[in-house]
Amino acid sequence: MAAYESLNYMNIDSLLTEEELLVRQSVRNFVTERVEPLLMKANREEKFPMELIPAFGELGLLGSTIKGYGCPGLGHVAYGLVMQELERGDSGIRSFCSVQGSLVMYPIYTYGSEKQKEKYLPKLATGQLIGCFGLTEPDAGSNPGSMKTKAEKVPGGYKLNGNKMWITNGCVADIAVVWAKLDGKVRGFIVEKDTPGFTTTTMKGKFSLRVSTTSELHFQDCVVPEENILPGVESLRGPLSCLTQARYGIAWGVIGAANACYHTALHYAKARTIFEGRPLAANQLAQAKLVKMVQEITKAQLLVLQMGRIKEKGTLHPHQVSLGKMNNCRMALDVAREARDMLGGNGIIDEYPVIRHMMNLETVNTYEGTEDIHRLVIGEHVTGIAAFR
Repeated sequence: MAAYESLNYMNIDSLLTEEELLVRQSVRNFVTERVEPLLMKANREEKFPMELIPAFGELGLLGSTIKGYGCPGLGHVAYGLVMQELERGDSGIRSFCSVQGSLVMYPIYTYGSEKQKEKYLPKLATGQLIGCFGLTEPDAGSNPGSMKTKAEKVPGGYKLNGNKMWITNGCVADIAVVWAKLDGKVRGFIVEKDTPGFTTTTMKGKFSLRVSTTSELHFQDCVVPEENILPGVESLRGPLSCLTQARYGIAWGVIGAANACYHTALHYAKARTIFEGRPLAANQLAQAKLVKMVQEITKAQLLVLQMGRIKEKGTLHPHQVSLGKMNNCRMALDVAREARDMLGGNGIIDEYPVIRHMMNLETVNTYEGTEDIHRLVIGEHVTGIAAFR
Protein backbone atom coordinates (compact mmCIF):
# COMPACT_ATOMS: atom_id res chain seq x y z
CA MET A 1 0.00 0.00 0.00
CA ALA A 2 1.15 3.56 -0.73
CA ALA A 3 2.88 5.55 2.00
CA TYR A 4 0.41 7.32 4.26
CA GLU A 5 -0.51 10.94 3.56
CA SER A 6 -3.40 12.71 5.25
CA LEU A 7 -6.18 14.04 3.07
CA ASN A 8 -5.40 17.55 1.79
CA TYR A 9 -8.28 18.08 -0.62
CA MET A 10 -8.74 21.81 0.12
CA ASN A 11 -5.00 22.45 0.52
CA ILE A 12 -5.38 22.81 4.28
CA ASP A 13 -1.64 22.27 4.60
CA SER A 14 -1.17 25.77 3.18
CA LEU A 15 -2.88 27.13 6.32
CA LEU A 16 -0.32 25.51 8.61
CA THR A 17 2.98 27.06 9.67
CA GLU A 18 6.33 25.50 8.86
CA GLU A 19 6.74 24.51 12.51
CA GLU A 20 3.31 22.85 12.57
CA LEU A 21 4.13 20.86 9.44
CA LEU A 22 7.47 19.76 10.91
CA VAL A 23 5.80 18.64 14.15
CA ARG A 24 3.21 16.69 12.20
CA GLN A 25 5.81 14.99 10.03
CA SER A 26 7.93 14.08 13.03
CA VAL A 27 5.02 12.37 14.77
CA ARG A 28 3.83 10.80 11.51
CA ASN A 29 7.23 9.18 11.03
CA PHE A 30 7.23 7.99 14.62
CA VAL A 31 3.80 6.38 14.26
CA THR A 32 4.78 4.67 11.01
CA GLU A 33 8.13 3.39 12.23
CA ARG A 34 7.58 2.71 15.93
CA VAL A 35 3.86 2.48 16.71
CA GLU A 36 2.12 0.72 13.83
CA PRO A 37 4.34 -2.41 13.92
CA LEU A 38 3.23 -3.03 17.53
CA LEU A 39 -0.50 -2.50 17.17
CA MET A 40 -1.76 -5.84 15.87
CA LYS A 41 -0.15 -7.77 18.71
CA ALA A 42 -1.08 -5.16 21.33
CA ASN A 43 -4.70 -5.13 20.19
CA ARG A 44 -4.97 -8.92 20.14
CA GLU A 45 -3.43 -9.24 23.59
CA GLU A 46 -5.33 -6.27 25.05
CA LYS A 47 -2.05 -4.76 26.23
CA PHE A 48 -0.60 -1.27 26.02
CA PRO A 49 2.93 -1.14 24.48
CA MET A 50 4.73 0.33 27.49
CA GLU A 51 8.03 0.46 25.62
CA LEU A 52 6.72 3.50 23.71
CA ILE A 53 6.41 5.72 26.78
CA PRO A 54 10.03 6.97 26.91
CA ALA A 55 9.77 7.90 23.23
CA PHE A 56 6.59 9.88 23.95
CA GLY A 57 8.63 11.89 26.42
CA GLU A 58 11.59 12.36 24.09
CA LEU A 59 9.32 13.66 21.32
CA GLY A 60 7.51 16.08 23.64
CA LEU A 61 4.14 14.36 23.24
CA LEU A 62 3.24 14.57 26.94
CA GLY A 63 1.91 17.94 28.08
CA SER A 64 2.83 19.42 24.70
CA THR A 65 1.26 22.85 25.20
CA ILE A 66 2.55 23.44 28.75
CA LYS A 67 5.30 26.04 29.04
CA GLY A 68 8.21 25.22 31.32
CA TYR A 69 8.76 22.19 33.58
CA GLY A 70 10.45 20.32 30.73
CA CYS A 71 7.48 20.68 28.35
CA PRO A 72 7.81 21.99 24.76
CA GLY A 73 5.12 24.68 24.90
CA LEU A 74 3.65 23.91 21.48
CA GLY A 75 0.81 25.92 20.00
CA HIS A 76 -2.66 24.44 20.11
CA VAL A 77 -2.81 23.66 16.38
CA ALA A 78 0.52 21.84 16.56
CA TYR A 79 -0.82 19.91 19.55
CA GLY A 80 -3.94 19.00 17.58
CA LEU A 81 -1.80 17.69 14.75
CA VAL A 82 0.11 15.55 17.27
CA MET A 83 -3.16 14.03 18.47
CA GLN A 84 -4.26 13.46 14.87
CA GLU A 85 -1.11 11.55 13.97
CA LEU A 86 -1.18 9.46 17.14
CA GLU A 87 -4.78 8.42 16.56
CA ARG A 88 -3.96 7.58 12.97
CA GLY A 89 -2.09 4.76 14.69
CA ASP A 90 -4.64 3.91 17.35
CA SER A 91 -7.12 5.71 19.61
CA GLY A 92 -5.55 3.98 22.61
CA ILE A 93 -2.15 5.51 21.82
CA ARG A 94 -3.68 8.97 21.54
CA SER A 95 -5.69 8.36 24.71
CA PHE A 96 -2.54 7.65 26.72
CA CYS A 97 -0.92 10.92 25.67
CA SER A 98 -4.19 12.86 25.93
CA VAL A 99 -4.87 11.69 29.48
CA GLN A 100 -1.31 12.36 30.57
CA GLY A 101 -1.31 15.89 29.14
CA SER A 102 -4.88 17.16 29.36
CA LEU A 103 -6.24 15.32 32.38
CA VAL A 104 -3.21 14.94 34.64
CA MET A 105 -0.61 17.57 33.76
CA TYR A 106 -3.12 20.28 32.88
CA PRO A 107 -4.92 20.30 36.28
CA ILE A 108 -1.61 20.21 38.15
CA TYR A 109 -0.30 23.07 35.97
CA THR A 110 -3.51 25.09 36.20
CA TYR A 111 -4.72 24.43 39.74
CA GLY A 112 -1.69 23.03 41.54
CA SER A 113 0.78 24.70 43.86
CA GLU A 114 4.25 25.56 42.64
CA LYS A 115 5.60 22.75 44.80
CA GLN A 116 3.24 20.26 43.12
CA LYS A 117 4.20 21.51 39.66
CA GLU A 118 7.92 21.17 40.33
CA LYS A 119 7.50 17.74 41.90
CA TYR A 120 5.31 16.09 39.27
CA LEU A 121 5.33 17.90 35.91
CA PRO A 122 8.95 17.29 34.80
CA LYS A 123 8.66 13.54 35.43
CA LEU A 124 5.23 13.36 33.81
CA ALA A 125 6.66 15.17 30.75
CA THR A 126 9.36 12.53 30.27
CA GLY A 127 7.10 9.58 31.04
CA GLN A 128 9.04 8.71 34.19
CA LEU A 129 5.71 9.08 35.94
CA ILE A 130 2.39 7.96 34.47
CA GLY A 131 -0.85 9.59 35.55
CA CYS A 132 -4.57 8.91 35.42
CA PHE A 133 -7.70 11.01 35.96
CA GLY A 134 -10.34 9.81 38.39
CA LEU A 135 -13.73 11.41 37.76
CA THR A 136 -16.22 8.90 36.29
CA GLU A 137 -17.95 6.55 38.73
CA PRO A 138 -20.18 3.47 38.29
CA ASP A 139 -23.27 5.66 38.88
CA ALA A 140 -21.91 9.03 37.72
CA GLY A 141 -20.94 9.28 34.05
CA SER A 142 -22.66 12.04 32.12
CA ASN A 143 -23.60 13.74 35.40
CA PRO A 144 -20.28 13.99 37.30
CA GLY A 145 -21.84 16.32 39.86
CA SER A 146 -23.62 13.29 41.33
CA MET A 147 -20.31 11.64 42.30
CA LYS A 148 -20.34 9.66 45.54
CA THR A 149 -16.61 9.69 46.26
CA LYS A 150 -16.11 11.70 49.43
CA ALA A 151 -13.14 13.40 51.07
CA GLU A 152 -13.01 14.11 54.78
CA LYS A 153 -10.54 16.40 56.54
CA VAL A 154 -8.43 14.45 59.02
CA PRO A 155 -5.28 15.38 60.95
CA GLY A 156 -2.45 15.88 58.42
CA GLY A 157 -4.53 15.41 55.29
CA TYR A 158 -7.74 14.12 53.72
CA LYS A 159 -9.41 10.70 53.82
CA LEU A 160 -10.94 9.46 50.56
CA ASN A 161 -13.68 6.86 50.19
CA GLY A 162 -15.30 5.81 46.93
CA ASN A 163 -14.81 4.18 43.54
CA LYS A 164 -13.96 5.41 40.06
CA MET A 165 -14.60 3.50 36.83
CA TRP A 166 -13.51 3.57 33.16
CA ILE A 167 -10.17 5.13 34.09
CA THR A 168 -7.55 5.18 31.32
CA ASN A 169 -4.06 4.21 32.56
CA GLY A 170 -5.41 3.49 36.07
CA CYS A 171 -3.54 0.25 36.77
CA VAL A 172 -0.24 1.48 35.31
CA ALA A 173 -0.36 4.98 36.81
CA ASP A 174 2.07 6.27 39.42
CA ILE A 175 -0.29 9.08 40.41
CA ALA A 176 -4.01 9.71 40.08
CA VAL A 177 -5.69 13.11 39.94
CA VAL A 178 -8.90 12.23 41.78
CA TRP A 179 -12.01 14.35 42.19
CA ALA A 180 -14.12 13.99 45.33
CA LYS A 181 -16.62 16.00 47.34
CA LEU A 182 -15.20 17.74 50.39
CA ASP A 183 -17.91 19.43 52.46
CA GLY A 184 -20.13 19.38 49.36
CA LYS A 185 -17.56 21.00 47.06
CA VAL A 186 -15.71 19.14 44.30
CA ARG A 187 -11.97 19.15 45.02
CA GLY A 188 -8.98 17.61 43.29
CA PHE A 189 -6.40 15.40 45.02
CA ILE A 190 -3.10 13.92 43.85
CA VAL A 191 -2.98 10.32 45.05
CA GLU A 192 0.25 8.37 44.70
CA LYS A 193 -0.06 4.67 43.83
CA ASP A 194 1.42 3.27 47.04
CA THR A 195 -0.88 5.25 49.33
CA PRO A 196 -2.56 2.84 51.80
CA GLY A 197 -6.23 2.34 50.99
CA PHE A 198 -5.77 3.01 47.25
CA THR A 199 -6.13 -0.03 44.96
CA THR A 200 -6.89 -0.62 41.29
CA THR A 201 -8.36 -3.38 39.13
CA THR A 202 -8.05 -3.82 35.38
CA MET A 203 -11.25 -3.94 33.32
CA LYS A 204 -11.00 -6.88 30.91
CA GLY A 205 -13.06 -8.13 28.00
CA LYS A 206 -13.28 -4.88 26.04
CA PHE A 207 -13.93 -5.15 22.33
CA SER A 208 -12.96 -1.51 21.84
CA LEU A 209 -9.87 0.51 22.79
CA ARG A 210 -8.09 -2.75 23.57
CA VAL A 211 -4.65 -1.15 23.32
CA SER A 212 -5.56 1.17 26.20
CA THR A 213 -5.42 0.09 29.86
CA THR A 214 -8.83 0.74 31.43
CA SER A 215 -9.26 0.41 35.18
CA GLU A 216 -11.28 0.90 38.30
CA LEU A 217 -9.89 2.92 41.22
CA HIS A 218 -10.88 2.06 44.78
CA PHE A 219 -10.43 4.26 47.85
CA GLN A 220 -11.06 2.86 51.30
CA ASP A 221 -10.03 5.20 54.10
CA CYS A 222 -7.23 6.40 51.83
CA VAL A 223 -5.45 9.31 53.50
CA VAL A 224 -3.55 11.72 51.26
CA PRO A 225 -1.31 14.38 52.78
CA GLU A 226 -2.41 17.99 53.16
CA GLU A 227 -0.04 19.16 50.42
CA ASN A 228 -1.67 16.88 47.83
CA ILE A 229 -4.93 18.80 47.48
CA LEU A 230 -5.12 21.03 44.40
CA PRO A 231 -5.51 24.52 45.90
CA GLY A 232 -6.64 26.39 42.80
CA VAL A 233 -10.23 25.20 42.32
CA GLU A 234 -13.20 24.33 44.53
CA SER A 235 -15.98 23.32 42.15
CA LEU A 236 -16.96 21.08 39.27
CA ARG A 237 -15.35 23.71 37.03
CA GLY A 238 -12.02 22.03 37.77
CA PRO A 239 -12.62 18.60 36.22
CA LEU A 240 -14.86 20.02 33.49
CA SER A 241 -12.11 22.39 32.34
CA CYS A 242 -9.79 19.39 32.08
CA LEU A 243 -12.36 17.54 29.98
CA THR A 244 -12.61 20.54 27.66
CA GLN A 245 -8.87 20.27 27.03
CA ALA A 246 -9.17 16.55 26.35
CA ARG A 247 -12.19 16.96 24.06
CA TYR A 248 -10.27 19.47 21.99
CA GLY A 249 -7.55 16.87 21.41
CA ILE A 250 -10.13 14.19 20.61
CA ALA A 251 -11.76 16.40 17.95
CA TRP A 252 -8.38 16.50 16.20
CA GLY A 253 -7.42 12.91 16.96
CA VAL A 254 -10.38 11.19 15.36
CA ILE A 255 -9.53 12.83 12.04
CA GLY A 256 -6.39 10.71 12.11
CA ALA A 257 -8.43 7.54 12.53
CA ALA A 258 -10.78 8.64 9.72
CA ASN A 259 -7.81 9.44 7.48
CA ALA A 260 -6.34 5.99 8.13
CA CYS A 261 -9.62 4.34 7.16
CA TYR A 262 -10.02 6.50 4.04
CA HIS A 263 -6.43 5.86 2.99
CA THR A 264 -6.91 2.11 3.39
CA ALA A 265 -10.25 2.07 1.55
CA LEU A 266 -8.95 4.20 -1.34
CA HIS A 267 -5.89 2.08 -2.04
CA TYR A 268 -7.79 -1.17 -1.49
CA ALA A 269 -10.47 -0.07 -3.96
CA LYS A 270 -7.85 0.79 -6.59
CA ALA A 271 -6.04 -2.52 -6.18
CA ARG A 272 -9.01 -4.87 -5.72
CA THR A 273 -10.33 -6.23 -9.01
CA ILE A 274 -13.84 -7.62 -9.30
CA PHE A 275 -16.13 -8.18 -12.32
CA GLU A 276 -14.20 -8.55 -15.60
CA GLY A 277 -10.97 -7.47 -13.91
CA ARG A 278 -12.18 -3.95 -13.23
CA PRO A 279 -10.93 -2.30 -10.00
CA LEU A 280 -13.50 -1.73 -7.31
CA ALA A 281 -12.70 2.00 -7.56
CA ALA A 282 -14.08 2.06 -11.14
CA ASN A 283 -17.63 1.59 -9.86
CA GLN A 284 -19.96 4.48 -9.16
CA LEU A 285 -21.05 3.29 -5.72
CA ALA A 286 -17.45 2.85 -4.59
CA GLN A 287 -16.55 6.32 -5.80
CA ALA A 288 -19.59 7.79 -4.10
CA LYS A 289 -18.49 6.28 -0.78
CA LEU A 290 -14.96 7.61 -1.16
CA VAL A 291 -16.24 11.06 -2.08
CA LYS A 292 -18.44 11.11 1.02
CA MET A 293 -15.34 10.37 3.11
CA VAL A 294 -13.42 13.20 1.41
CA GLN A 295 -16.33 15.56 1.99
CA GLU A 296 -16.73 14.82 5.69
CA ILE A 297 -13.03 14.60 6.58
CA THR A 298 -12.36 17.91 4.86
CA LYS A 299 -15.14 19.67 6.78
CA ALA A 300 -13.82 18.21 10.02
CA GLN A 301 -10.30 19.41 9.22
CA LEU A 302 -11.52 22.96 8.67
CA LEU A 303 -13.56 22.86 11.88
CA VAL A 304 -10.66 21.87 14.11
CA LEU A 305 -8.23 24.25 12.45
CA GLN A 306 -10.56 27.15 13.25
CA MET A 307 -10.98 25.79 16.79
CA GLY A 308 -7.22 25.72 17.15
CA ARG A 309 -6.70 29.25 15.90
CA ILE A 310 -9.28 30.74 18.25
CA LYS A 311 -7.93 28.61 21.10
CA GLU A 312 -4.53 30.16 20.47
CA LYS A 313 -6.18 33.56 20.85
CA GLY A 314 -7.75 32.45 24.14
CA THR A 315 -11.32 32.81 22.90
CA LEU A 316 -12.40 29.18 22.42
CA HIS A 317 -15.49 28.29 24.48
CA PRO A 318 -16.56 24.88 25.83
CA HIS A 319 -19.71 24.78 23.69
CA GLN A 320 -17.53 25.21 20.58
CA VAL A 321 -15.38 22.30 21.68
CA SER A 322 -18.57 20.29 22.14
CA LEU A 323 -19.44 20.93 18.49
CA GLY A 324 -16.00 19.79 17.38
CA LYS A 325 -16.03 16.65 19.50
CA MET A 326 -19.61 15.72 18.59
CA ASN A 327 -19.23 16.33 14.86
CA ASN A 328 -15.83 14.80 14.33
CA CYS A 329 -16.38 11.65 16.38
CA ARG A 330 -19.56 10.89 14.46
CA MET A 331 -17.80 11.67 11.19
CA ALA A 332 -14.90 9.35 11.98
CA LEU A 333 -17.17 6.51 13.06
CA ASP A 334 -19.23 6.84 9.87
CA VAL A 335 -16.06 6.87 7.73
CA ALA A 336 -14.74 3.78 9.50
CA ARG A 337 -18.01 1.91 8.97
CA GLU A 338 -18.09 2.87 5.28
CA ALA A 339 -14.47 1.81 4.82
CA ARG A 340 -15.14 -1.49 6.56
CA ASP A 341 -18.00 -2.12 4.13
CA MET A 342 -15.81 -1.33 1.13
CA LEU A 343 -13.25 -3.92 2.22
CA GLY A 344 -15.93 -6.61 2.34
CA GLY A 345 -14.79 -9.69 4.26
CA ASN A 346 -11.29 -8.24 4.57
CA GLY A 347 -12.83 -5.40 6.55
CA ILE A 348 -13.26 -7.60 9.62
CA ILE A 349 -9.71 -8.97 9.88
CA ASP A 350 -6.89 -7.13 11.60
CA GLU A 351 -4.52 -7.41 8.65
CA TYR A 352 -6.15 -4.08 7.84
CA PRO A 353 -6.54 -1.35 10.49
CA VAL A 354 -10.14 -0.47 9.67
CA ILE A 355 -11.99 -2.82 12.01
CA ARG A 356 -9.72 -1.80 14.92
CA HIS A 357 -10.39 1.88 14.25
CA MET A 358 -14.10 1.23 13.88
CA MET A 359 -14.35 -0.53 17.22
CA ASN A 360 -12.18 2.09 18.93
CA LEU A 361 -14.33 4.92 17.64
CA GLU A 362 -17.42 3.41 19.27
CA THR A 363 -15.71 4.24 22.56
CA VAL A 364 -14.31 7.60 21.50
CA ASN A 365 -17.77 8.69 20.39
CA THR A 366 -18.99 7.90 23.92
CA TYR A 367 -16.29 8.98 26.36
CA GLU A 368 -15.49 12.58 27.30
CA GLY A 369 -19.17 13.36 26.80
CA THR A 370 -21.54 11.32 24.64
CA GLU A 371 -22.84 12.65 21.35
CA ASP A 372 -26.21 13.38 22.96
CA ILE A 373 -24.70 15.25 25.91
CA HIS A 374 -22.73 17.50 23.57
CA ARG A 375 -25.88 18.06 21.56
CA LEU A 376 -27.58 19.28 24.73
CA VAL A 377 -24.63 21.53 25.59
CA ILE A 378 -24.93 23.18 22.18
CA GLY A 379 -28.71 23.28 22.46
CA GLU A 380 -28.48 25.14 25.76
CA HIS A 381 -26.11 27.67 24.21
CA VAL A 382 -28.24 28.41 21.14
CA THR A 383 -31.59 28.52 23.00
CA GLY A 384 -30.58 29.70 26.44
CA ILE A 385 -32.56 26.80 27.92
CA ALA A 386 -30.95 23.82 29.70
CA ALA A 387 -32.65 20.57 28.71
CA PHE A 388 -30.47 18.07 30.59
CA ARG A 389 -33.27 17.01 32.93
